[in-house]
Amino acid sequence: MTGTAFPPATSAPSSAAAVAELSAGARLRRRMFGQKSFVFGVGLLLVIVAVALLAPVLAPHDPYAQNLSQRMVPPFWYVKGGWEHLLGTDNLGRDYLSRLLYGARISLLIGLSVMVISGLIGTTLGLLAGYFGGKADLIVTFLITTRLAMPVILVALAVVAMVGGSLPVVILVLGLLKWDRFAVVMRSATQQARALDYVTAAEAAGASTPRIILGEILPNVFPQLIVVATLEAASAILLEAALSFLGLGVQPPLPSWGLMISEAKTYMFFSFWLIAIPGTLLALLVLSINLAGDGLRDVVAPEGRG
Repeated sequence: MTGTAFPPATSAPSSAAAVAELSAGARLRRRMFGQKSFVFGVGLLLVIVAVALLAPVLAPHDPYAQNLSQRMVPPFWYVKGGWEHLLGTDNLGRDYLSRLLYGARISLLIGLSVMVISGLIGTTLGLLAGYFGGKADLIVTFLITTRLAMPVILVALAVVAMVGGSLPVVILVLGLLKWDRFAVVMRSATQQARALDYVTAAEAAGASTPRIILGEILPNVFPQLIVVATLEAASAILLEAALSFLGLGVQPPLPSWGLMISEAKTYMFFSFWLIAIPGTLLALLVLSINLAGDGLRDVVAPEGRG
C-alpha cells in the first residue's frame, strides 16, 4: 500500500506564526489609521517637514534679498497683489513666501534640537532616580524642584539678554531649561517598571545595571517618553517664537516665524496678513506635533496591543 506523504511537522507552527505576525501588523495598521487625529497630525507634520527640506527648491525668491521699491506688496488675493509675490512682501521688500518656507526650517530645527538636548538630560536623570532611589532620587528631586522654581521664560530672557540672541544660544538655553518634565515623567515611570516581574527576573539572571535600564526599562517607558518629547518640542517652538517676538531670540535676517510676527506688529492694523500668515503656520505646526505625539503614544502603548 502506497504511504501518504505528510508535510513536515514544522510547517503548521510556521504557518501559525505567519498568520499571527500578519494579524499583528494588521492590528497595528488599524490602530494607526483608525485615529483620525493621528493621521491628520502626522500628515500635516510631514507636509511641513517636506516643505522645510525643499525650501531651496520651492522658494520663488531669495528670502534675504531686499527690494524697497516692492515693499508691503499684499498677497495675490488682494486687488493690489500679484503672482510675482504670491504672499506679498514685508517692510523691506523681501518675498514673504520664501521667508515662510525657510522659517519652517528654523522652527523645526529648534524644536528637534531642544527636544534632544532636554530629553537626554531629563531622561537620564529620571531613569537614575527611578531605578536607584535613595540618595540618587533625593538629588534628582532637589534638582527638579530647583528647576521648577525658575520661570523658563524669565531665565531665558535674562540669559539671552546677557549672552546675546542667536540661533545656537536660543537652542542651548532652552535645551538646558526644558528637561524637568522629562525627568519627572521618567522617574515616575521607572519606579513603576522597577517593581515589575521582568526587571526582577533580569536581576536574578545576573544582568548588569546598564543592561536592565537600557534594555528592559527604557523600551517599556518609551510611550511616555514619546508624549513628553512631542510636548517639549512644541513648547520649545512656541518659546522661541516668544523670545524672537521680544527681540531676544533668533536675530535678523534669519526668517524665524516668531521674528516675522515681531517685525510685522507695527503694521498689524494696516497689513494684518503679515502677522496672520506666520501666526497660523506656527499654530498648525504646534498642533500637528501634539496630535502626532498623542496618537503615536496610543499606537505603541503596551495596553493598546492585543
